[in-house]
Formats: sequence, structure tokens, C-alpha cells
Amino acid sequence: MTNLALGPSWLDPDYLIGTFGLIGVLLIVFAESGLLIGFFLPGDSLLFTTGLLVTSGKLDTLPLWAVCALIVLAAVAGDQVGYLFGRKVGPALFKRPDSRFFKQENVEKAHDFFAKYGPKSLVLARFVPIVRTFTPIVAGVSRMNYRSFITYNIVGGVLWGAGVTLLGAALGNVRLVHENIEAILILIVVISVLPIVVELLRARKHRVGRSGDAPQETGPGTPGDASSHRGRHAKR
Repeated sequence: MTNLALGPSWLDPDYLIGTFGLIGVLLIVFAESGLLIGFFLPGDSLLFTTGLLVTSGKLDTLPLWAVCALIVLAAVAGDQVGYLFGRKVGPALFKRPDSRFFKQENVEKAHDFFAKYGPKSLVLARFVPIVRTFTPIVAGVSRMNYRSFITYNIVGGVLWGAGVTLLGAALGNVRLVHENIEAILILIVVISVLPIVVELLRARKHRVGRSGDAPQETGPGTPGDASSHRGRHAKR
């Protein structure tokens, strides 16, 4: 396989799987599903590549069904940890200062996503990089009903964890895909990031609209203030 020429080499799915094997895949899925430091990891392309390598015999560890089951468990467990962390930290998370691995805007983005889609955001966020890391944490901060959280967590973990892996396994047998794997992986990354770009553009447009509609303040020396003063003076 050719290496994915996108970003640092240590984030290349082929490199990560070749270096750390299935254990590395499970740890990355776990971290990206609910740990604050996991938002930058290549979840979608990693799962796709894992499925492709398993079905092509280049990742000869466990059968495909077992690999999918372990990935789902790692994804569900990651969200579980994120939820419990959010319940423990609470609103203090929104006051935490920015650092190299933590940006307040990521929490706010996940909060808006959760507020917009409710419990089903736990399923939808699985397919949105960065948002999928912070959404279970925000669910914990919001003290979402635990039974509902578990239900949506499992559904999202299965659809994303097993779904993307099986997609890689299915397309891995297609000659055209196998011969153009680098382009396919880049396409997956682009598709994964596209929802974030759309949301950023919408948020920017919304902010510009709000600033344009904001009423102008009147103060001493402004036309509004002067006319008001003249009106009061005339009444006298």
C-alpha cells in the first residue's frame, strides 16, 4: 500500500496500523471517542484502512467480525469515559483555559451540535471529526439521562465502528479502490471534515448577520442623541 500523503507521517493510518497493529487501532478509537486529547486522531480513515487490510490478509490477526466487535467495544467504552468525565467536571469544562491540546471552541462546537440534535447527536457526531470526541463529554455535562445515553452510544458505536470498517473491507476487494487507496483515503478525510467546514461557514455567516442587524447605540454627540435633546428642549 502507498502511504497517505496527508498530514504528519505518524498520523498516516497505514503507518499506525503497521507499527502498533490492532491494539493501536483500538486505543486510538477509544481515545478519539471520548478523551480530550483524541480529537486530532484519524478515526475514519483508520477504520477504513483496518477493514481493507483485514480482508486483504495484510492484517492477519483476527477474523473481520471479531475486529469489528472489538472496535465497537472500544468506541462505546471511549464515549462512556467521556460521559463520566463530563458529569464529574460539569460546567467547569466551559471555563477551562485553552492549551495546546484543548480549545474552548471545540467544546462550544460540540455543545451547539448536542443542543441542535439532542440525544441522536451521539450517533451523528460519530461521523464528524472533533465533534465526536467532545459530544459525549457535553452529554455528561448536561447530565443526559444515562439509559438514553447508553442506547445512543451503542447505536453510534456500531454504525460508525463496524460500519466504516466493513465499508473498507467491502471496497478493499474492488480492484479500482485497491489500486487508488491513497486517493480513497484522502477522499474519506475530506468527506469527514466537510461537515465541520459547513458548520464553520454557517456560524460565520450567522455572526456576520447578527453584527449587521445590531442596533447602533446613541450617545452624546450622535444625531439620535441631538434630536432627542432638541425634542426635550422644545417641550420645555
